[in-house]
Amino acid sequence: MKKENKSTTKVNVLVGSKQTELDNRSQLLKLMQTSPIPDSEVLMNLGLFLKRQDLSRILFMNELYQKQVGVHGSIFEFGVRWGQNLALFETMRGIYEPYNYNRKIVGFDTFEGFPSVDKKDGVNPIIKKGSYDVVKGYENYLSQILQCLENENPIAHIKTTHLVKGDASKSIKTYLKEHPETIISMAYFDFDIYTPTKECLLAIKPHLTKGSVIGFDELNFQAFPGETIAVQEVLGLSSYKSQRSPFGVLQSYIVFE
Repeated sequence: MKKENKSTTKVNVLVGSKQTELDNRSQLLKLMQTSPIPDSEVLMNLGLFLKRQDLSRILFMNELYQKQVGVHGSIFEFGVRWGQNLALFETMRGIYEPYNYNRKIVGFDTFEGFPSVDKKDGVNPIIKKGSYDVVKGYENYLSQILQCLENENPIAHIKTTHLVKGDASKSIKTYLKEHPETIISMAYFDFDIYTPTKECLLAIKPHLTKGSVIGFDELNFQAFPGETIAVQEVLGLSSYKSQRSPFGVLQSYIVFE
C-alpha cells in the first residue's frame, strides 16, 4: 500500500462531535504519536489512548461475540471499513474458543465507500456515492494485520479471517454459492445504507440457525434510515426483539429463536 500523508487524507464521514471534543481528541492523538513508551511496550499499553466511546464499542462487540460462542457457524461482517471489528473478532476467537478453527470470520466491503445510494437512504449530505471510503489499497494492509493477529492464536496455519472486496449486494451471492456449507452464527451490519443491507439480509437468511445473532450499527438512527427500512422489509420489526446493550447507543442486535 502506498504510504499516505495521514494528516491530509480526506474521507467522507458523519461527524457529530462538538469542537471541544474534537480538540481534545487531537490532543490525545498528539500524545499517542509522541509517546515516550518504548516500542517493545506500546502494544500492551493501548488502553492509555482508549476514549470512553471507543472502549464502549469494544465491550459491545465482546458482548455480541459471547452470545454466539455456543452457536455453530461463521461470523460475517457487512461493512468493514478500517477493519477494527474483524480484528476484535479474531482476537476474541483466540480468547473464547482458541481451537475452533471452523469459525470463519469474513468481512465484506467495497473499500471504496458507498457504491451507490437509494432514495430510501434519506437526505443527509453524507449519503452519497463514495462516502466512508478508505485509502487506496487499504485492504492489503488490513490483511497483514489480521494475519498477525491469527499468528497469535493456536492452529494459526489454518486461516480463519477472510476479506471479500466488492459490492456486497453481489459478492455475498457469489460467496454463498461457492460455500453452500455456510452456517452463520453471527452477522454484523454496518453498511449504513438500504440496498446492500437488504440484499445481504435476503442472501444470508437461509443460512441462519436458531441462536444466530444479527447486529446492527444504525437501527433507529435518523441520519441513516435505509438500514432500518431494509430490516423492516426483510425481517419485520415486530418479529424479533430489538435488543441493546448498556455499552452501545446506536448499536443493537436480534437473536433468531
